Amino acid sequence: MKLASWNVNGLRAAVKKGFWDVVRGLDADVLGLQEVRAEAPPEPPEDLEGYRWYWNAGERKGYAGVGVLARAEPLAVTRGIGHDAFDEEGRVITLEYERYYVVNAYFPNAGRGLPRLGYKLAFDQAIEAYLEGLRAKKGVVLMGDLNVAHREIDIARPKQNQKSAGFTPEERAWIDAFLKKGWVDTFRHLHP
Repeated sequence: MKLASWNVNGLRAAVKKGFWDVVRGLDADVLGLQEVRAEAPPEPPEDLEGYRWYWNAGERKGYAGVGVLARAEPLAVTRGIGHDAFDEEGRVITLEYERYYVVNAYFPNAGRGLPRLGYKLAFDQAIEAYLEGLRAKKGVVLMGDLNVAHREIDIARPKQNQKSAGFTPEERAWIDAFLKKGWVDTFRHLHP
């Protein structure tokens, strides 16, 4: 099964800029989208038959949200991680397949000046617990935008950005600890 992930930064805008052409080119069985910022998904063009939407828009209009466009029909779909404080923002959707779960997540951003750093770190811990619970049952693929630049190679001007959202020592320490539990960053694995 071919899986792909994309932060579209507004799906309506992405559709106007050639979204469907990219979907055709990717030819993914499961395409996870983050930051869809839409209450409902658009209809796929007729030539993309076989795809179906799975959606979690959250409560606030035009904010966050995740969606999955999939040809492979899941056994079950779960919206959120069971924590109202995070689930109201529509940040996670899980598709269960026979041998594994596909979790599509849009992690919070700590924000300029870090006003939501505490919220982001709490989300990190909550989703980690959720993922570990799933992993106890079968394999898990986490896709999405984690809103963190893990290593200096992942960001421009690392020295100047030490206290910037997505590159704070706290956020980077969390992802270090997460990966030490056996999770694999497939991008970094393929592109060391």
